[in-house]
Amino acid sequence: MTRKRQLRSVLLTLAILVPIAFVVVYSSLRVAVVECEVCVEFGGRESCRKVKAQNREEALRSAIDNACAALASGMNETLRCTRTVPKLQSCRAVDASGENVPS
Repeated sequence: MTRKRQLRSVLLTLAILVPIAFVVVYSSLRVAVVECEVCVEFGGRESCRKVKAQNREEALRSAIDNACAALASGMNETLRCTRTVPKLQSCRAVDASGENVPS
Protein backbone atom coordinates (compact mmCIF):
# COMPACT_ATOMS: atom_id res chain seq x y z
CA MET A 1 0.00 0.00 0.00
CA THR A 2 2.80 2.45 0.82
CA ARG A 3 4.50 1.73 -2.50
CA LYS A 4 1.23 2.51 -4.26
CA ARG A 5 0.98 5.83 -2.43
CA GLN A 6 4.56 6.71 -3.30
CA LEU A 7 3.94 5.96 -6.96
CA ARG A 8 0.77 8.06 -6.91
CA SER A 9 2.64 10.95 -5.26
CA VAL A 10 5.43 10.79 -7.83
CA LEU A 11 2.95 10.72 -10.73
CA LEU A 12 0.95 13.60 -9.27
CA THR A 13 4.10 15.66 -8.75
CA LEU A 14 5.22 15.00 -12.33
CA ALA A 15 1.76 15.83 -13.66
CA ILE A 16 2.04 19.24 -12.01
CA LEU A 17 5.72 20.04 -12.60
CA VAL A 18 6.07 18.94 -16.24
CA PRO A 19 3.48 21.41 -17.63
CA ILE A 20 4.94 24.22 -15.51
CA ALA A 21 8.44 23.46 -16.78
CA PHE A 22 7.13 23.35 -20.36
CA VAL A 23 5.51 26.79 -20.03
CA VAL A 24 8.68 28.30 -18.53
CA VAL A 25 10.91 26.88 -21.27
CA TYR A 26 8.46 27.73 -24.07
CA SER A 27 7.98 31.33 -22.92
CA SER A 28 11.73 31.89 -22.60
CA LEU A 29 12.33 30.58 -26.13
CA ARG A 30 9.68 32.73 -27.82
CA VAL A 31 11.03 34.49 -30.86
CA ALA A 32 10.92 38.26 -30.69
CA VAL A 33 9.36 39.85 -33.75
CA VAL A 34 9.62 43.57 -32.87
CA GLU A 35 12.48 45.63 -31.50
CA CYS A 36 11.80 49.13 -30.16
CA GLU A 37 14.26 51.77 -29.02
CA VAL A 38 13.04 54.51 -26.71
CA CYS A 39 14.74 57.56 -25.20
CA VAL A 40 13.03 59.16 -22.23
CA GLU A 41 13.95 62.50 -20.68
CA PHE A 42 12.94 62.91 -17.05
CA GLY A 43 14.24 65.05 -14.20
CA GLY A 44 16.87 66.66 -16.42
CA ARG A 45 18.40 63.32 -17.40
CA GLU A 46 17.96 61.05 -20.39
CA SER A 47 17.96 57.27 -20.72
CA CYS A 48 17.66 55.16 -23.86
CA ARG A 49 16.74 51.48 -23.96
CA LYS A 50 16.23 48.90 -26.70
CA VAL A 51 13.82 45.97 -26.15
CA LYS A 52 12.66 43.00 -28.22
CA ALA A 53 9.17 41.57 -27.74
CA GLN A 54 6.31 39.72 -29.44
CA ASN A 55 4.45 42.90 -30.42
CA ARG A 56 5.01 46.64 -30.72
CA GLU A 57 2.98 47.62 -27.65
CA GLU A 58 4.81 45.18 -25.38
CA ALA A 59 8.21 46.31 -26.69
CA LEU A 60 7.40 50.01 -26.26
CA ARG A 61 6.03 49.54 -22.74
CA SER A 62 9.04 47.48 -21.67
CA ALA A 63 11.53 49.94 -23.18
CA ILE A 64 9.86 52.89 -21.43
CA ASP A 65 9.74 50.98 -18.12
CA ASN A 66 13.44 50.07 -18.45
CA ALA A 67 14.45 53.64 -19.31
CA CYS A 68 12.45 55.03 -16.38
CA ALA A 69 14.02 52.52 -14.00
CA ALA A 70 17.34 54.31 -14.53
CA LEU A 71 15.85 57.80 -14.16
CA ALA A 72 13.22 57.67 -11.43
CA SER A 73 13.40 56.78 -7.79
CA GLY A 74 10.33 55.82 -5.84
CA MET A 75 6.85 54.90 -6.99
CA ASN A 76 5.59 58.45 -7.62
CA GLU A 77 8.54 59.38 -9.83
CA THR A 78 8.36 56.07 -11.67
CA LEU A 79 4.68 56.58 -12.46
CA ARG A 80 5.30 60.14 -13.65
CA CYS A 81 8.25 59.01 -15.77
CA THR A 82 6.37 56.17 -17.45
CA ARG A 83 3.65 58.66 -18.45
CA THR A 84 6.23 60.94 -20.10
CA VAL A 85 6.13 61.01 -23.91
CA PRO A 86 9.42 59.50 -25.15
CA LYS A 87 11.88 61.89 -26.79
CA LEU A 88 12.75 59.19 -29.34
CA GLN A 89 10.70 56.15 -30.25
CA SER A 90 11.41 53.75 -33.10
CA CYS A 91 10.39 50.15 -33.77
CA ARG A 92 11.38 47.62 -36.41
CA ALA A 93 10.52 44.05 -37.29
CA VAL A 94 13.26 41.53 -36.53
CA ASP A 95 13.79 37.82 -37.18
CA ALA A 96 15.02 35.13 -34.77
CA SER A 97 18.64 36.28 -35.09
CA GLY A 98 17.74 39.91 -34.40
CA GLU A 99 18.34 41.01 -37.99
CA ASN A 100 16.01 43.40 -39.79
CA VAL A 101 13.16 41.79 -41.63
CA PRO A 102 12.85 43.26 -45.12
CA SER A 103 9.58 45.10 -45.66
